Formats: sequence, structure tokens, C-alpha cells
Amino acid sequence: MPVSAVPYFSQWETPEMTLDVVAEGEAALLRDPLWAQSGADTVEEYARWAGNVCGMACLKMILAARGAVHPILELARAATEYGGYVVSTDGASIKGLIYVPFVRMVGERFGLKAEVVTGIGTAQLPALLARFPFFMASVHHSIRWTDREPPSKGGHLVLVTAATPDAIRFHNPSGHQPETQADVVLPLADFDRFFANRGIAVGA
Repeated sequence: MPVSAVPYFSQWETPEMTLDVVAEGEAALLRDPLWAQSGADTVEEYARWAGNVCGMACLKMILAARGAVHPILELARAATEYGGYVVSTDGASIKGLIYVPFVRMVGERFGLKAEVVTGIGTAQLPALLARFPFFMASVHHSIRWTDREPPSKGGHLVLVTAATPDAIRFHNPSGHQPETQADVVLPLADFDRFFANRGIAVGA
């Protein structure tokens, strides 16, 4: 499967930090030297949000494919305004991404046609990708390690850019090395072990 023309962005500003984040959580992100590129006002705000913005990283990639690069926290703030994220009054808890408000936001803010997809089997993804250029698929975050059996499905979003009856190609915002970040290609059966059969289809 050939590589895509879709730019890759991590959900952390320094893509090489994934394993540090896996080991240490939010604290690792306080050391990200590129944190200001996120659009956060402080490194603490960046660290608090970065673990929750896989969906915004997917949106950033979609928009970049159209020629516009947006700071990831700028996108997160817009999604929050629409109810795509619910933030506690003290800022300590962030819930989301909530699909329906996100679909409304990308339509109104960016003119993107998008729809929530549920109950879709992995074998149906080629037909979906024939209708939409992008699919933000809910998978387990451990998809970066395909030799492991995930404890559950879903909870993390990756950007699927192509699907055939044999394989899925996607960008993973939290891949830990180049081959697990951009243009990852997995057999359908492997992808299915992580896929929660839901996501958001997005037009160009």
C-alpha cells in the first residue's frame, strides 16, 4: 500500500516522547521543549491536555492535507466550545472527544462534512473509505504494539487514510517510532483486534 499525502502530526509536540509519556504520564510532557507550538498558554496547560487530544491531532492532519496547519490546543478549545470536550471547573478533568458536538464543530468552523459511524465491522472499512477520504477510528492505544493483545477496544483515535480488503493504512497520533506513527499498514485481522467498531468519517 503506497504512502499517503497526508501530513503526520503527533498529539505531543515532540513525537519521540511517546514512551516517556507511557512510562510517566502527564509529568513527562512538562519536559517537552516544543510545548509552546501547541498553542497552550503554559507548559502545565499543554501537559494537562496532550493526553486527550488524539482526536485533535487527527483533525490537524486532515486540515493540514487541505493546506492549513492549526495549533492543536486551538482546535481543542474550539471543540470545547461546542461541547466536544467537557472540562471540570478546576481544569483537572477533561472528558472527550464527544463525537456529535465534534461533527457539528468541524462542519461549522471548517466546512468539513463528517458523520458519526457506529456498529461498523472492520471488513466494511474499505467501502467507507471509498466514500470518505478519512476515518477517525476508535482503537485501543496499544495498537502501537501489534504483537500484544489489547485488554479492551477503543479509547484512542487514529486517522485511517486508506483501506483495502486486505489492509488498513493509518496515522497514529501516539505512535512511539516512525513505523508506528505515519502510514502504518496492518492486515484487517490485526486492526480488528484493537478496533471498537466506531469512529467519525470525515470528508475532504
